Amino acid sequence: MKSSTRVFALITLTLSVVLVGTTPAPASTARTVELAAPAGSGLPPYVAVIKPVTAKRLASSWREGCPVGPDQLRLVSLNFVGFDGAVHRGELVVHAALAVEVARVFADLYFGRFPIQRMETIEKYDSDDDASMAANNTSAFNCRPITGGTAWSNHSYGRAIDINTVQNPYISRSGAVYPPNGAPYVDRTQDVPGMIHAGDATEQAFTARGWTWGGFWNTPIDYQHFEKP
Repeated sequence: MKSSTRVFALITLTLSVVLVGTTPAPASTARTVELAAPAGSGLPPYVAVIKPVTAKRLASSWREGCPVGPDQLRLVSLNFVGFDGAVHRGELVVHAALAVEVARVFADLYFGRFPIQRMETIEKYDSDDDASMAANNTSAFNCRPITGGTAWSNHSYGRAIDINTVQNPYISRSGAVYPPNGAPYVDRTQDVPGMIHAGDATEQAFTARGWTWGGFWNTPIDYQHFEKP
């Protein structure tokens, strides 16, 4: 190979390496948040995997005309501690802009051993909010109006999460309790597994990051609900 040819080849190779190294990862690339457990916790590392989600995967929870498209949402698969004390994997669909933050919020809950009954995406319940709540399911995205209204709920944007819906019920302006099997937990002086209280680690994990807790509302009161506009 002539000297001039070698120089051209070297320049071409160098340029190719620079381009590959500086090209942003495509939006379709999965992202992992992995955090080591504190020494002596007995917990495995916390792992959350964030992936794009399709209309097919969202199924009945999304339709044409919803305020955000599947490209603006992400599927987050993460570790949580169950009511049985064991580590489980769950899934949430949230807005893409909040996905990493949500992964880190639930890392705080995981390391604090806050128990969660189950965490399944809402289409597993035919996107029926009442059915999901009755099952004590923790979920996020669901394209639907606000309860008792017509405006889009923040769940429709992937910007709201409901946690342990039985231990943390929704109380309407009329005093109705949703889900009905959450009625025994309207008394917030109780301290039972999975219940959220003002000032506790779960409330702080969200509100310290700028989320609003429905437990601070006057009416309705939504103890299960966190949202970030």
